[in-house]
Amino acid sequence: MCGIIGVIGERNATPILVEGLRRLEYRGYDSAGIAVLARDGELLITRSKGKLIHLEEKLAESPVTGYVGIGHTRWATHGPPTEQNAHPHLTRRTAVVHNGIIENYQELRRELQGQGVTFASDTDTEVIPHLIDRELDRGLDPATAVRMAMRRLHGAFALGILIRDINLLIAVRRGSPLILGLGEGENFIASDATPLVPYTRRMVYLNDDDLVILTRERAEILDVNGNSVTRPVKISLVNADLTDKWPYRHFMQKEIFEQPTALAETLKGLINPSEQTVDLHEMEGAIDASQVAAVNIIACGTSYHSGLVAAYWLESLAHLPVSVHIASEYRYREPPSLPGAITVVVSQSGETADTLAALRFARSQGEKVLAIVNVPESTMAREADAVLYTQAGPEIGVASTKAFTTQLAVLACLTLSLARAKGRLSREQETAWVAELVRIPARLEQVLLHDEVVQQIAGHFMNARGFLFMGRGTCFPIALEGALKLKEISYIHAEGYAAGEMKHGPIALIDAHLPVVAVAPRDPLFDKLVSNLEEARARGGRLVVITTDSDAQPPFRADHVIPMPECGALAAPILYVVPLQLLAYHIATLKGTDVDQPRNLAKSVTVE
Repeated sequence: MCGIIGVIGERNATPILVEGLRRLEYRGYDSAGIAVLARDGELLITRSKGKLIHLEEKLAESPVTGYVGIGHTRWATHGPPTEQNAHPHLTRRTAVVHNGIIENYQELRRELQGQGVTFASDTDTEVIPHLIDRELDRGLDPATAVRMAMRRLHGAFALGILIRDINLLIAVRRGSPLILGLGEGENFIASDATPLVPYTRRMVYLNDDDLVILTRERAEILDVNGNSVTRPVKISLVNADLTDKWPYRHFMQKEIFEQPTALAETLKGLINPSEQTVDLHEMEGAIDASQVAAVNIIACGTSYHSGLVAAYWLESLAHLPVSVHIASEYRYREPPSLPGAITVVVSQSGETADTLAALRFARSQGEKVLAIVNVPESTMAREADAVLYTQAGPEIGVASTKAFTTQLAVLACLTLSLARAKGRLSREQETAWVAELVRIPARLEQVLLHDEVVQQIAGHFMNARGFLFMGRGTCFPIALEGALKLKEISYIHAEGYAAGEMKHGPIALIDAHLPVVAVAPRDPLFDKLVSNLEEARARGGRLVVITTDSDAQPPFRADHVIPMPECGALAAPILYVVPLQLLAYHIATLKGTDVDQPRNLAKSVTVE
């Protein structure tokens, strides 16, 4: 959720911290702050509510200088987004930045208050520096004091810690991701690689309960018992130019238009071009596709919608029973483990807390786990039995676009691989399906040519108070995704429905003021969807239909039509979601909302 950056080195930490926070803005936040250790050993803290520009204005008025510092962008969980709740939190001796949630903070807060401690914020985080202070007051060295405090904490956390008069940067990771960056004469911590790549590409991905003690020249990692341990050093391939969205107005717009390239790159890694077959070599050895008897797909938000689409494909082509679960609910249902079942977890970041918890639960039940992620260095990629990567490149906009379509591409290839292994797919059939997938990038270029048409439609409906999206088959989840995109960035209430369900309740909402957006490929369910369109039209609904433009006189009446190219069952969901992304984007820009960083949302959801 939040963003952490920390540095200890030979140059002023403040500009490094501010630039690092700028590179972490995409994660979503509502306040920001930094703390530096001054030459005289004092801890200097500057915090602000709102966007990073307000913090920069404060620092311009009252500059702070130090050679070790921590910075943070906060996404509010406990307490409103105010300056007093912003991180870092400073006590008598300790400054702390924190990602995650301390589940037993109320118990700890009461205990500390009973010992005379006064709290200055509403957050769960503030108990941490007070606990460290208490251990330091007992005469413990900094590393031991932090370890003793950690033992009292329940929940997930990544911490950056400064202690008054001590020229060290200390970091801790449990459950929430944290990276160590190794430089020359300087060392770093961060919640992901993006703020580190301008300074170093040598990175260590910390394990749970690792504690790091950083000086300018040295990085020592201790385990939960205080023993020195080693972790592998990886070379990050993250692009240092993440903040460049030129020539586009927003990152979301850029990422929508990057989808043909992202899909081509993703498919290139999954298809054998000479044989015209799917080749999931990264899964082989860990999971025997021929022995798979059932599939559990677990994800959140947009990734959950990709799983819903995949369920249709896997059941119809591979003839496998499929269950799709919302990750935050999965563990608490106590689902039975089925013989031969595999679990597929889907996450853009590979750090989504609910999905990661579900991955660990599935492995504890003895199931093989396949992760579909966009970040090779992520926790899910390291902990799953096998990994398939979406080659989407960095996705900065909070509302996912290219990550979603590349997830669908990977799931389509997984479907074909399992169908072949189960004897449900002939060589000729596989070749035909692969040919369809390979054509998607070029057809998507055609879809994007209709951007201006979608923009004009957005102008008609930007002031609507609600939207209804509907589809059938694999395009029912696409209707859900279209509704989610509109809600995320325009703040207009929207609902997605299976079109056949309209008459079972939602049709009561339809009147002359309600836009109804229909996702209508010319598939075997098209005629039934046309009947649903007529039901909406009869009640005054304003229809926007996304469909193949193949009839001079289409079998439906619509206020607006977005024409689509001919495509098959695997391509349709991938292609048909793009006009919905564009519609949400253009409505949001016309309304003047913050498209890339919509209110209350975060890019990497690392709290349960």
